[in-house]
Amino acid sequence: MQPSEKFNYPLTILERHLDTFGHVNNATYLEILEEARWDIIAKRGYDIPAIKARKIGPVILGFTVRFTRELTLRENIRVETQTVSYVKKIATMQQNIYNDAGALCFEASLTMGLMDLAARKLILPTPDWLHAIGMPAAEAA
Repeated sequence: MQPSEKFNYPLTILERHLDTFGHVNNATYLEILEEARWDIIAKRGYDIPAIKARKIGPVILGFTVRFTRELTLRENIRVETQTVSYVKKIATMQQNIYNDAGALCFEASLTMGLMDLAARKLILPTPDWLHAIGMPAAEAA
């Protein structure tokens, strides 16, 4: 299976992102990543109203993160997101944050799935969900 297309989400680091050390708080990185993921899927037809109508939506199962450079106030960053695999009910997504100079500052690998909100269980990816994360339906294994 080929990875999905890559999505880029630009953001400027603001005062609300910082901790008392003057750099982005570790928990805020996860909020930034979530913001980037929602931006992708909402623009591709999988927003909150669509999730409520379908009664199925994405769920995060786990994260592995690595901090490589600090991010500070008013830095322009880019969050790069790519689904690297989807096997049965489990997807692996990579999200990296780069600074304006193009240096890697943070990387995260996450596992996720699609959940039936009524049954409260993972289901196989639907074609519209695969489209939302940039992966052709034929690519899911």
